[in-house]
Amino acid sequence: MSTNDDQLDMDSIRARLSTSHGKEYWRSLEELAETPEFEELLHREFPRQASEWNDPAGRRKFLQLMGASLALAGLTACTRQPPENIAPYIRQPEEIVPGNPLFYATAMTLGGAASGLLAESHEGRPTKIEGNPEHPASLGATDLFAQASVLGLYDPDRSQTLTYLGDTRPYAAFLGQIRSVVLAQQAIQGAGLRILTETVNSPALADQLRQFLADFPSAKWHEYEPANRDSVRAGARLAFGEPVNTIYHFDRADVIFAIDSDFLSSGPGHLRYVRDFSAKRRLAEGKSDMSRLYEIESTLSLTGAKADHRLPLRPSEIEPFARAVAAKLGVQTGASSYTAHTDWIDTLAGDLRQHSGKSIVIPGDYQSPFVHALSAAMNQALGNVGNTVTYTDPIEANPADQTSSLSELLQDIDANKVDALVILGGNPVYSAPADLNFKERFQKVGLRIHLSLYNDETSELCQWHIPETHYLESWSDARAYDGTASIVQPLIAPLYRGKSAHEVLAAFSSQPERTSYDIVRGYWQTRMGAGEQGSRGAGEQGSR
Repeated sequence: MSTNDDQLDMDSIRARLSTSHGKEYWRSLEELAETPEFEELLHREFPRQASEWNDPAGRRKFLQLMGASLALAGLTACTRQPPENIAPYIRQPEEIVPGNPLFYATAMTLGGAASGLLAESHEGRPTKIEGNPEHPASLGATDLFAQASVLGLYDPDRSQTLTYLGDTRPYAAFLGQIRSVVLAQQAIQGAGLRILTETVNSPALADQLRQFLADFPSAKWHEYEPANRDSVRAGARLAFGEPVNTIYHFDRADVIFAIDSDFLSSGPGHLRYVRDFSAKRRLAEGKSDMSRLYEIESTLSLTGAKADHRLPLRPSEIEPFARAVAAKLGVQTGASSYTAHTDWIDTLAGDLRQHSGKSIVIPGDYQSPFVHALSAAMNQALGNVGNTVTYTDPIEANPADQTSSLSELLQDIDANKVDALVILGGNPVYSAPADLNFKERFQKVGLRIHLSLYNDETSELCQWHIPETHYLESWSDARAYDGTASIVQPLIAPLYRGKSAHEVLAAFSSQPERTSYDIVRGYWQTRMGAGEQGSRGAGEQGSR
């Protein structure tokens, strides 16, 4: 504000000051003069009860009234809660002692392969994950994904309600619409039905899918994961004419040649591979020799950091280098013009030859199919097959090329052949290759159903969204890297009334309300009751 003398009545100010006693304080001359402008400013800043602030008694009364008003407002927002009485067990379970944990064997699937776990539980609540020392895929070890999985169980961002077009619906309403779809599709043998899943390694779920295809012969089942193993399967077909599962025995290998492979930190069986690799390199009890690891890679990995000999190469050099090594081992690879790193190639090939039958050539999952086929040929030439390398039936229920499978689904959508699409897990709207234009093409389907732990990008574009159960909430089964089948055992009832893939798929059958427990139990009762125990009935895959 202006403080010019012509705007203030200085005579009246002096008269007021001459009559005042004691100390008084003002924020400005305008306040001292009590000008109309200052009074207007004061009432604008404090539009209600502004005059009360200058009176100590009035200020106290004002605060009392405001406090009482807020308290009454809070009381009106409260509702009377029904009484909840805490009662002790009538018959306390013998195994439950407050404060003492219980451990349950279960399994978690990641990347199409399961690892055996021990889940720690306190008074019925899972709290910690450890490896199962009796399971061949883990031997008591876990990785960061298993350790963090218990946090996913309690994640408040998990999907909590079943919805249709964004509105909450009961599961019975979903079953009612599926029944009408089933009746309509039975007349055309399911020609308009499609199922899209991630990699399925559950024997019970695979059996359900096969039964679904038997009930609807013209329906199709597609698989897709963004981090899939298409190159591995394509390389196996190139080498053997059919997909196979490769198992490496690092505890028997003296020399290892890793072709851009990070087998110590990722991929099926990496927990077991870490144990076997470490045991072979541990000098104890008079042991003086250990295995040697050669690694060629384009990016530093944990496996490369542990290598005795590491050679960084450009991605374009990986295949020519492997071809040159294979040629030194007597594998027919065609003409090769690669002339770099000849000393490395000669030394590596010589070391592999000297340890025939006790060496391993392992390619990275994302190398080309030719590199995978070349690695199989080198292992065969070195006599490693049957010693350090074994082949079994695939652990996946449908070892198809997943990228081609997704493309086929989109082609059927473009041709208006798909009336209903059921997506069991995954988020293809987010993770599908950009050049497939999945988001726009996917919305042409008349009925879209998505089962997912989260309300994600795919869920937003589906009419039906079904919250999925966590693996610690539902029964299932899964195969490990070597084909061992494990039961996935829940430790707690579904927190948000979610459904498993077993239960959603059962909606298309004659028993739409079967539980996961009944489905898994019924499958294994049938398998074991048929006398197919041992490798194929109990879960171990047949070796080749």
